[in-house]
Amino acid sequence: MTATTPAAAVPARPRTGRRAPWASALRVLVRKPGRIVGLAILVFFALMGVFGPYLYPGDLAVDPEAIYAPPSAQHWLGTDFAGSDVLQELVVGARYVLLTAAVAALATVVIGTTVGLVAGYHRGLADSALMRATDFVLTIPGLPLLIVLSTLWSFGQPLQMGLVLGVTGWGGVARAVRSQTLSLRERGFLEAARGLGLPTRHVIVRELLPNIAPFVAMNLLLAVIQFIGAEVALFFLGVVPFSSSNWGVMLNQAVFSGGVMNSPEALTYLLAPLVCILLITLGIVLFLDAIDELFNPRLRERS
Repeated sequence: MTATTPAAAVPARPRTGRRAPWASALRVLVRKPGRIVGLAILVFFALMGVFGPYLYPGDLAVDPEAIYAPPSAQHWLGTDFAGSDVLQELVVGARYVLLTAAVAALATVVIGTTVGLVAGYHRGLADSALMRATDFVLTIPGLPLLIVLSTLWSFGQPLQMGLVLGVTGWGGVARAVRSQTLSLRERGFLEAARGLGLPTRHVIVRELLPNIAPFVAMNLLLAVIQFIGAEVALFFLGVVPFSSSNWGVMLNQAVFSGGVMNSPEALTYLLAPLVCILLITLGIVLFLDAIDELFNPRLRERS
């Protein structure tokens, strides 16, 4: 007969006391209600951008007899100067605005982070050359440059416009990432990695980049706010062709075509996109507070 070991005699696996990453993130998120509100706002607008055009697959219906109709059960946000539903324009235009801002923010962070990491880690000639290029980008006024580029090339599609915005706006991120890299370059774990003879690519990607990832994530969200404003401003000024409905076009038509100053009925048409931009900004600011505490041990200990 084979002897069996009592359950109590089997040594238990010691507990380390460490929480799973998702548990820590959830704990930080629910600590303050504002963070949940911020995340809910961002999720809401993300769903609007993804599924909005499917809710209104057809073109905007024009009803000359319902020009600037007040909000009602049929038109929740009223109608515009052509009798089209404001809510439909708002939902359909969300995809263009958010996709363009997301592409621009991603391009800015990728270029700026790469330049900042290489310049801060290698220093010397590479640092000098890359920082002079960064200074050149920073000295060019952003909005006037975009206005000039929009007259030379037609970038009315979200991907094209997002790339143009991102390529012209990475200078600030590059300088900030370089500063973070310089402060980490002489730390013990990086000196140990270099002492082991690890390739430079491994040291930057596997050792250095994870330590500045929270900083990069925060810059990504802040860049979304920046590029939403820049994109809407370009369409409001009318320097980009109106290839599709978006919030900048709504503001342009509310002011110039609708004459909101002379037509109080156009106020809803003007306020709808402005409120959406304000809510997205508020959501990002509230959510950044959670990211800051999640990756900052001192804030977690204080809480």
